[in-house]
Amino acid sequence: MPLHYPEHITNLTPYKAGKPISELIREKGLTKVVKLGSNENPLGPSPLAVQSISETLNQLHRYTDPSCFSLVKSLSVKYSVAPGKIFCASGSDAILQYIISAVTDQGDEVLSSEGTFIGWYVNVNKLGRVNQTVPLRDYKYDIPALLGAITTRTRILYLANPNNPTGTIFSKSEFEEILLNVPKDVLIVYDEAYSIYAESEPSYPNGLNYLLPNVIVLRTFSKSFGLAGIRLGVAFGDEELIKTLYNVKLPFEPNMLAQAAAEGALKDDEYFRKTMELNKISLKMLEDKCRELGILTTESSANFFLMLFKDEDTAASFTLECMNRGLILRHVKTFGIPNGVRINSGTIEETEFAMNVISEVVHKFPVSI
Repeated sequence: MPLHYPEHITNLTPYKAGKPISELIREKGLTKVVKLGSNENPLGPSPLAVQSISETLNQLHRYTDPSCFSLVKSLSVKYSVAPGKIFCASGSDAILQYIISAVTDQGDEVLSSEGTFIGWYVNVNKLGRVNQTVPLRDYKYDIPALLGAITTRTRILYLANPNNPTGTIFSKSEFEEILLNVPKDVLIVYDEAYSIYAESEPSYPNGLNYLLPNVIVLRTFSKSFGLAGIRLGVAFGDEELIKTLYNVKLPFEPNMLAQAAAEGALKDDEYFRKTMELNKISLKMLEDKCRELGILTTESSANFFLMLFKDEDTAASFTLECMNRGLILRHVKTFGIPNGVRINSGTIEETEFAMNVISEVVHKFPVSI
């Protein structure tokens, strides 16, 4: 008899990452390619992170510290959170998987919105949980609808703030409404992968100020610290929950180089300043160009925004035409927004290239929705 594969596994659609630059060069024979589709930091990795990696290379014959003792200590000092409330793993995707495994059983219900982080949907479906969603409203989380969708079967409420792929945020008052109305036996997963871009806004609710027993806050080194290729995510939460996550965590992750890189990056204030400054300039250039061309966009507080088109076919064709000219963007159909195309900030040169490509391509497509 052939092998048996569970139905919830065979029904999965594998996560498809943004197209690599090298792949597009091979396919199209292009001499210049700019990738603004994966929300990466255009400055490259933090120099202090790279230095820390180089200083650690001669230790690669050793197993890594699964408790991340040194990194956790550094995180504790930087963010004023007790070490026992900090958990590190190989990226936020891994932490989401561990959270779902630790606090739910197969068949349990979890809740979020349509049009949010695709990694959430992938992990929920992979682990055989029931994924309940409510639509976004004006490309933002519909807080009353989410609260109204909670039932006695709900185990987790997932919220990304800023939301990926829209870049939109909800406010302190809205978050406090959620905290007040969500039952205490429902875990609120508060994903702040892009929080550093939003923290300057007075209305933004910094998750570390809301570490209640049923709240876990996720952050990542992939975006703001330029370490997407090395995979390191962090969770802050109740000590009992953090202990439980260690029960399901793979024993030797994140790897030694990721831990060293993160420690170096935490010290790199100059890199952080440059990241924020460049992001602000680049996004304004891109938003102004879209406005000039009549392309509607989401109001973003992250390092990206969505360009909104008439329908799925238009968005897909626009993305393809840009790619044929060397500009990699992200059509976000799989996130639940079929008429959206995501673009992130770049260097000034990359931004100008993107503006020229978009100007050349957009006239082929209707931009009203």
